Amino acid sequence: MTLKMFDLTGQRALITGSSQGIGFALARGLADAGAEIVLNGRDTGKLAEAARKLEADCATVHQLPFDATDHDAVRQAVDDFEAGTGTIDILINNAGMQHRTELHNFPAEAFERLLQTNVASVFHVGQAVARHMIDRRRGKIINIASVQTALARPGIAPYTATKGAVGNLTKGMATDWAQYGLNCNAIAPGYFDTPLNAALVADPDFSAWLAKRTPAGRWGEVDELVGAAIFLSSAASTFVNGHILYVDGGITASL
Repeated sequence: MTLKMFDLTGQRALITGSSQGIGFALARGLADAGAEIVLNGRDTGKLAEAARKLEADCATVHQLPFDATDHDAVRQAVDDFEAGTGTIDILINNAGMQHRTELHNFPAEAFERLLQTNVASVFHVGQAVARHMIDRRRGKIINIASVQTALARPGIAPYTATKGAVGNLTKGMATDWAQYGLNCNAIAPGYFDTPLNAALVADPDFSAWLAKRTPAGRWGEVDELVGAAIFLSSAASTFVNGHILYVDGGITASL
């Protein structure tokens, strides 16, 4: 009976930015737990390839290409999907980007791109999906925050600002929408071996620093985020709201 609480059979999950990296790993993990998957991204070729990989494992997959930073396009895509295909029961706001430059030389246009991709997209997609969830009085929203929601590191101050905003927007979503039966939470990954971190993974000095700084002594593997996502997507978390779950090998727990 307890394990049934984590069963996602009959649920449909939209995951933004899910053609690779963390988004794809979460899509595969939720599919393994029984959910139908709605893949999202702007590159239709990558999206189709990701869908083929999941379908090879017998997952039920939909492709919903849209630009998560375009409010009107998001609203249209979500409304059309709900009307034509079915409900979106779980939303994982995963789309994100990084730009590494010392703050006093940080390009203004890069800062604006970070704001739109990392923060505005969470608002646009979250609002579009939540309107339908509110009507049904149920739904799960998971925003992908970061260890930088709590900590800063040189060279990524604007990224840190965006992930701090994601953490507080998650709390705001919970505060406004819990009354309608929605559970709104965030997963904050530490340092994971992903395409977004490829330059850092390839830097032996950084990897050595990270191993010393992280109690677990290593980079995270993207599949290690799946358990947290299933928990927050499932009936096991019906009274969890506004929580930021750090999956970081202990880095935020230690000096």
